[in-house]
Amino acid sequence: MKQIFPDKNKTGLTRELIDAMAPMFEQASAGAIVIDVESRITWINQCYADLLQLPSPSSVVGKEIWRVIPHTRMPEVVATGKPMLLDIMEHNEQQLVVSRLPFYDNKGAVVGAVAFVLYDDVQPLTPLVSKFRRLHQDLAAARKALAKKTRGTRYSLTDFVGASPQALEVKRRARLASGRDVPVLLLGETGTGKEVLAQAIHSASERAEKPFVGVNLAAVPENLLEAEFFGVAPGAYTGADKRTRDGKFQLANGGTLFLDEVGDMPLPLQAKLLRVLQEGEIEPLGSNKLSSVDVRVIAATSRNLDEMMAEGSFRSDLYYRLNVLEIWIPPLRERLVDLGILSEVLLGEICESQGLRGEITDAGIAALGAYHWPGNIRQLRNVLERALTMSEEGELLDADAILKVLPGGDAESVAKTPFRPVRPLARVVAVAEAQAIEEALAACRGNRTRAAKLLGVSRSVLYEKLARLSGK
Repeated sequence: MKQIFPDKNKTGLTRELIDAMAPMFEQASAGAIVIDVESRITWINQCYADLLQLPSPSSVVGKEIWRVIPHTRMPEVVATGKPMLLDIMEHNEQQLVVSRLPFYDNKGAVVGAVAFVLYDDVQPLTPLVSKFRRLHQDLAAARKALAKKTRGTRYSLTDFVGASPQALEVKRRARLASGRDVPVLLLGETGTGKEVLAQAIHSASERAEKPFVGVNLAAVPENLLEAEFFGVAPGAYTGADKRTRDGKFQLANGGTLFLDEVGDMPLPLQAKLLRVLQEGEIEPLGSNKLSSVDVRVIAATSRNLDEMMAEGSFRSDLYYRLNVLEIWIPPLRERLVDLGILSEVLLGEICESQGLRGEITDAGIAALGAYHWPGNIRQLRNVLERALTMSEEGELLDADAILKVLPGGDAESVAKTPFRPVRPLARVVAVAEAQAIEEALAACRGNRTRAAKLLGVSRSVLYEKLARLSGK
C-alpha cells in the first residue's frame, strides 16, 4: 500500500504510526482522509472517494482539501491543533458523522490532520452525538473551574490560534520556551494573547504540575505592590492580622509567576524584583528573615521597554534578567490571513458558552479584514459576540451583520472597501503559482523547457506542478 507520507526527511513517531495504521484506516471506517500542514490531501481511502463520488483516490491527492470538500473543517484542526470528535458534516445533501485529529512531528509541531467518517447515516446517532457534545461542554467547564481553583492553567499552545507565518513563529518560540527553564519576555499590544501564551508555555513545561500565578501590575495600587509580591509577616502593620499572608512569589513557588504589564512596575519595586531573580530569595514585608523561592518568571508588556530604559523609567539590568527568551506577538492587523480561522474558533466558543448557533460568511470575514483592530483578538471576540447576539438564531453573519457592530466612524470606511475574503496563505500561494505557470507557458507558446527556465525552476519541478494542477 502507498505510504501516506512518502517524504521521510520529516518523519517522527506520529507520522510513522499513521503510516503503519493506514491499512486499518482503509478497513475500519466508512471513509478516511489525511492532509498536510498546507491542507493538501496526501491520502484518501477508496471508501471516502466513493462517498464523495470521486473518479479515484489518486485524482485528488495533492489538491487542497477545500477544493474537494468545500466546507471542511480540517484546516481548522491543523491551525488549532485541537481534535474535533463526533462532528456532523454536510456534503452533497448528505449528513456524515466525522472525527478529525491533528498529528505532530517529533518536535511537537502540528504537521497535518486525519479525519474518519464514522457513520454515513446520522439519524440513528443524533441523540448520541448531542449527548457527547453536552458532556464535552460540561468537561471543558469543569476543567476551567478546577484550573481556577487550583491555580492551574486553562490554556495550552493549541489555544493560540493561527496558521500564518507570524503565528507559526510565535508557536515555535513558545515550544522552545517551554523546554527551557529560563525567564521569558512576551511583547505585544493589548489583546494579542500574551496571557494565553504564558499559560501555554507553563502547561508544556516541566513545571506544569506546579502553580501558575498571574498578577497584573497595572491593576494593583502602587502602595500594595510590595505586599502583593513578597507577602506580609504577622503584625507587619498596626492592627494587622497576626497570621502570615503569602505573596505571589510564595504562591508560585515551584511553578511560574506571570508578571503582566511589567512595564508599569515602579522603580523601587524593580530593584527588589531584580534581587529576587538574582538570589532566589524574598523578604516578606515586616520581616527580617529571607525565604528561598524557586519560581520561573514570564513577564509581558505592551509598552516599549527600550524607550523606557532610555528615559530611565525601566532598569536595564532588570530588562536583561527578564529578557532571556523574547517572543514578539504581532497585532491582528499584521496577520489578517488568520482572521478566518480565528473567527470560526471564537464563534465556536461563543456559541458553545451561550447555547447558540452561528457561522460567518466570506463577505463577513472580508468586512473584518478591512478594519484595523486596535483591540486585537480581544476586540474581535467582542465584535463577533455582539454580531451573534443581534442576529436571528442560526443566521449567517454577513458583511451587514459585522458592519452594524464595528465601532462608529470605521463602518463607513469598511463599507467602501471591496469585499475580498481573507484566504489561507497556502491557498493564496497556490493561486499565484498557477497564474505564473499559465503566463509562462503562454509567453513560451507551450514550450515547457523554456517556461521552466523563465520561471527559474527545473523541468521536473514544472512537470510536477503541472501534474498537481491538473489533478493527475
